Amino acid sequence: MDFVEGEILAFDKPYGWTSFDVVGKVRWMLCRKLGVKRLKVGHTGTLDPLATGVVVVCTGKKTKLIDELQLHTKEYVATLQLGATTPSFDLEKPVDATYPTDHITLSLIDEVIPRFRGEIWQTPPAFSAVKVDGKRAYAYARKGEDVELKPKLLVIDEIEILDYNNQAKQLTLRIVCSKGTYIRALARDIGAALHSGAHLIALRRTRLGDICVDDCLDFQKFTALLDTMETTQTSESMQIK
Repeated sequence: MDFVEGEILAFDKPYGWTSFDVVGKVRWMLCRKLGVKRLKVGHTGTLDPLATGVVVVCTGKKTKLIDELQLHTKEYVATLQLGATTPSFDLEKPVDATYPTDHITLSLIDEVIPRFRGEIWQTPPAFSAVKVDGKRAYAYARKGEDVELKPKLLVIDEIEILDYNNQAKQLTLRIVCSKGTYIRALARDIGAALHSGAHLIALRRTRLGDICVDDCLDFQKFTALLDTMETTQTSESMQIK
């Protein structure tokens, strides 16, 4: 493998890591292995810290493909807790409001979910990386400042009910969607459509383009892969200009 000419690597992101944590870890491991001080490394789409699953990392000259790869369709498995909301729409923040759920049945869910298939308008979460006046929206949100975010037109190619636990009021969905879709915001909107509330309690990105999570590396496997490589180029010849 030639990480300077460029490689595309797929990782199963651990829970609690940011996508930048993955990039930083890969860069550190490669620079140490190759004996270089600098190496271009980037990812093809942010995945929230509380989510797991596919994060694609490009190295060297393959970083030029990042914009193209970001356009690929993504697939997620998401679990929603109905009847409660949080400011971040997930477990990053504690519950701030609760709502009735006795009226929610699988029949009602079956009626509501198809409304989110196809083109939809979605307002991003305040706790997101969307830029407002040059700053990330989450920078305002974490200071308790209100920020106005504009809705975006997105495409939900597929949305499928995988499971509904009526006793716990937990709904699990498979979602195939376009770039820029916030599954946390989708949870918020589904809760509202059910005349209740909802927030995300689990999220796993299972596919990005043709790359499935079952094909991804973890860092134990990546370490083993690097251990089998022989560094045949000198540090000087591998420096990034």
